[in-house]
Amino acid sequence: MKLSSVLLIAATALSFNTALAQGGMADLAIGSSIPKAEAMKSVSGDMISLDRMKTKNGLLVMFSCNTCPYVIKSQPRTIKMMGYAREKGIGMVIVNSNEAQRADADSYEAMVKYARAQGYTVPYVVDNQSKLANAFGASRTPEVFLFDKNGKLVYKGAMEDNPSDPVNSKEVYIKSAIDNMLADQPVNPNSTKSIGCSIKRAM
Repeated sequence: MKLSSVLLIAATALSFNTALAQGGMADLAIGSSIPKAEAMKSVSGDMISLDRMKTKNGLLVMFSCNTCPYVIKSQPRTIKMMGYAREKGIGMVIVNSNEAQRADADSYEAMVKYARAQGYTVPYVVDNQSKLANAFGASRTPEVFLFDKNGKLVYKGAMEDNPSDPVNSKEVYIKSAIDNMLADQPVNPNSTKSIGCSIKRAM
């Protein structure tokens, strides 16, 4: 690759990162509080806030969508984690931040159909202008953030160690994080790299 091409790619990446920073893109550190956010419309028609969904045991926030191949592969895991969070008394919200596809595959109407088809039992909400994703620093789907009973971030990243082939995952990070959090034990790892489709922010 020519040096000029390398420099162009680097400049483009720098410009993109700068734009995200100027647009309020966060990098939510472990130990951070749940970001303040507006109530979001759920596929049920209800307005949902993170404060409302947090329980005495914590809150699990998942950034997802309707069409990402990684999301689709991970649906069985997502459904299991819905049940596990409910079993452990933890609130859960699934967030669709794909603003650039709001008139297409990630429209509100498409979200309603998708949630019904998947049997979602937790709120699936629209993140207008990707504001919540920016506040969280979320970049991929699926990507999860776990907060404890005090509303402090204890885990962020991937649900498991093999998101491209979940059936062969050897470690389900988010389940271990929940178990350790509820046992007042250190969450390790407390951060992993999320692997999936990029969140489609409107430019």
